[in-house]
Parts: sequence; C-alpha cells; structure tokens
Amino acid sequence: MPIFILPFPQIDPVLIEFGPFVVRWYALAYIAGLILGWRLAFALAARPSLWGTRTPPSLQAVDDLLVYMALGIVVGGRLGHIVFYEPSYYLANPTEILAVWHGGMAFHGGLIGACVAMVLLARIHRLSILSLTDIAAIVSPIGLFFGRIANFINGELWGRPSDVPWAMVFPRADEQPRHPSQLYEAGMEGLFIFIAIGLAAKYGGLRRPGLLSGLFGVLYAIARTLSEFFRDPDPKSELLAGGLTMGMVLSAPLAILGLWLIWQSIYTKTEA
Repeated sequence: MPIFILPFPQIDPVLIEFGPFVVRWYALAYIAGLILGWRLAFALAARPSLWGTRTPPSLQAVDDLLVYMALGIVVGGRLGHIVFYEPSYYLANPTEILAVWHGGMAFHGGLIGACVAMVLLARIHRLSILSLTDIAAIVSPIGLFFGRIANFINGELWGRPSDVPWAMVFPRADEQPRHPSQLYEAGMEGLFIFIAIGLAAKYGGLRRPGLLSGLFGVLYAIARTLSEFFRDPDPKSELLAGGLTMGMVLSAPLAILGLWLIWQSIYTKTEA
C-alpha cells in the first residue's frame, strides 16, 4: 500500500440540471471534441499549400463532415459496445439498447461508424475517401482527449490496483488505490497522437494520401495496447485468455491496416 494516496476529485458528472433538462460532462466532451475538430478540419481544408498536388475537401464537405461523423460515432460506438462487449446482456434486455444515458460506448465501434459515414460523404461529394480520413486522423485525438477526461470525471474505466505515488481510490470501484488510467489514455491517445500527427501534417504528411490515416491507426493501436496494461478490464466482457483484453485484440487489425496505409502512401509514385 502506498503511504500517500491522491484524493479522487469528487466532480459531479452532471454539470447543469434543471427539471428534466440535464447537461452532463460526458455529453459536453463529445460536443467539444466535435466542434473543435470541425474548426481545425475547416482550417486544414482552407490551406491548399498543405496538400501539394492533392485537392483538399471543399469547405461544404467539411461542414457536412461534422454531422456525418457525429452520427457515425454515436451509432457505431453504441453498436460496438453491444456487439463487442455485452451481446448477451443486450439480447436479454433489448430495451436497454437505446438507453445511451446509462453509458456504453466503444471506441472501435465509433471508428467503424465514422469510417462508414466518411465513405458515404465521399460518394456524395465525389471525393477521395483518404482526403477525409487524413483530416479525421488529425482532429480525432481532440475528441479522444476530452472523452477520456470525461471518463475520469465520471470515475469510470478506472485502472488496476497500484502502489504508485499518484494512485487514487475510485469511489465506484473499491477501497484499493488504483492507476488513474483515464488520464494516461488522455495523454497517450489524445495529446501525444495529436502532436505527432499534427507535426507530420505540418511537414508534408497531407501530400501523401493515407499517410496520416495509417499513422493514426498505428499510434492509436500502440497507445491503446499500452494503456490496457494499466486499465482494469471487466472480467466478464473485456478480459480474454492469456492476459489479453478486448481492447488489445480490436486494436491489432487497426495497426495492420495502419501499416498497410503507410506503406502504400510511401511507395505511391505520385502525390495526386
């Protein structure tokens, strides 16, 4: 047991409550990630010099991207949680499928939903799908950062028991001091990936189709896998054989796809 344990900040998950009207930090995290990401995407599309000979998405397409991504993330994230983590529970309780206020969103499901949304948008605007995914690769870490901070405020998805000096006791878990793994994920999946891909974009990454998309896939898979060693998995829905977790397994194909996209972008003969 550590001699000193950091107190868990008791922040009410509900920011504002007025009768039936409730504003939660978790909802604000999604809204902040989407709006800030949209503004950055708009700025990127408005700078042709970053794209070389590639044609950036139109500003109208970027406007539409916010709506499509929001729907794709919410629907995909919810379905991903149901299919990947708790299929038996939702088969027995189908009315809970729409009860999103009870929690239950999966990143990998949200990613799939977002990709489907971008494919549809690319067809509508007759764009290269990689022009949209490359922009999404830059802006997505913003939403990941705010989402993990919201997980921390809610006191959910806590870490494994630990004796590190910064361990915390999460009231919704038990009396054991634990890693604040939500903050680790905010740093790795959010800040680190945002900085890395932002630098890649600044120094010519948008000139090669798929490079930033692939970089995001690889970096997220690494960050998520590392964070799984500190996050306490649900033994019923997340913990797999051999010490693996569902998050690790779902990240493996993302890493493979990311490496393939990077390889394709490097060895393509043109930047168009």
